[in-house]
Amino acid sequence: MRAAVLTEPGALSVVSAPEPSCGPGDVLIRMRGTGLCGSDLAVHAGRRRPPSLPWVLGHEGTGRIVELGREVSGLQVGQDVVIEPDYCCLTCEPCRAGRTSACAGRAAVGLTVPGLLSDYVVAPATFVWPVAPHLPLEDLVCVEPATVARAAMRRSGIAPGQSCLVIGAGSQGLLLCQALVDHGVTVFVQEPNEARRDRACSLGATPLPTDVAGLPCLFETSGAPGVVEQGLRRLAKHGTAVLIGMNTAPLGVSPRDLVAGQITLIGSMIYDHPVDFAQTVSALESRTPPRLGAVVSDGYPLDDVQEAFTAAYTASGKVWVDLS
Repeated sequence: MRAAVLTEPGALSVVSAPEPSCGPGDVLIRMRGTGLCGSDLAVHAGRRRPPSLPWVLGHEGTGRIVELGREVSGLQVGQDVVIEPDYCCLTCEPCRAGRTSACAGRAAVGLTVPGLLSDYVVAPATFVWPVAPHLPLEDLVCVEPATVARAAMRRSGIAPGQSCLVIGAGSQGLLLCQALVDHGVTVFVQEPNEARRDRACSLGATPLPTDVAGLPCLFETSGAPGVVEQGLRRLAKHGTAVLIGMNTAPLGVSPRDLVAGQITLIGSMIYDHPVDFAQTVSALESRTPPRLGAVVSDGYPLDDVQEAFTAAYTASGKVWVDLS
């Protein structure tokens, strides 16, 4: 089979690799598409080190089941599926409490275990979700990041009729804008890339006016230094700031300001199994336009995976790799 491997920071190659074996509780999947996101770009650029090189990237995947392990039930060969790429242990205290995103033993596909940019992958059946047949691949490669967005919205407690600021209109920010608009929220977006800002507006968001303040909620998706502090100045007292983007810089705001503003800070890490993924899949199959794929701007064949990653840094929307 073919697989796209990172050989050094910034360098991807398509190589031949042995087809994986299906264990008793696993599912063998013929991959059809994999989306790219900021986590993939961080590994590609060398800002985040994989466990070894060469390394298979990618975690936002969809495909079709070709083999079931002998202990697997409830799934069928030939089913279209999406993969929930964070394999929590399901036995630790956070997992038992329903906070699987905090599982210390969680295996993160493409980050701590090899990724999905290959013709075939094996995944634990517990983390494989059937989807309705014939859904567009552009929708299916967005299911995982859409689940991240929907989990952040759930954790924020934002209600229909309220307003918010979304900072960053990369693929995560775009999916969050879409989810919030569908939830009945007025969304202001802050994004320096004009093409991305325009795409957010096509999903129902509004560019942030200079005079808007007193917002009840802020979502930061970019991970860019200094933007959280900018967003906090737009919040009302008792406001909520939800941080999604990864940024290692110190937060330039004093505890005094947070206390005086009675601000709630929420760090929203991925999603919790199984509720968040199940809800996204259900919404995908029942929704009317705009589809999840409305955030997609570019698709590339696997042989052009290097070009796909290069494009993803500046693309107006989500980039994905077609493995069908």
